[in-house]
Amino acid sequence: MAASASARPYDVLLVEDDVADAMLIQDALADRGARNLTQVSDGVQALEYLRDPARTRPDLIVLDLNMPRMNGREFLAIVKADADLRTIPVVVLTTSAAPDDVSGAYEHHANAYVTKPVNLDEFEEAVRSIDAFYLDVAVKPRP
Repeated sequence: MAASASARPYDVLLVEDDVADAMLIQDALADRGARNLTQVSDGVQALEYLRDPARTRPDLIVLDLNMPRMNGREFLAIVKADADLRTIPVVVLTTSAAPDDVSGAYEHHANAYVTKPVNLDEFEEAVRSIDAFYLDVAVKPRP
């Protein structure tokens, strides 16, 4: 994967329970300009993080679907139904290529869907497309 940093640094919430995948994703995002990356291991921890006013709101959520306690499907539905959280872009990064999972993710307004094992070029392209449409706007200083 060619390193290609985002125009602006951004904050990421990684919702991933697999340590090896988390390390790979963290490296890829650091190469793209992620400034702060927080990892949690399930949807319950992710919601606690997002709803904590003392925490920095992420500019991007990278979400696995298959996790304990609250899976990514449930988490995505809750986040995208929440008026305070729905504008945060979500990249689903999971082992499932099942048509129901892919269509379900997009029905719940995921911004991209990438399957594992991670093809770094595909992941890079997903993050780049979000850069173009969301991250550049999300992290611009507001007047």
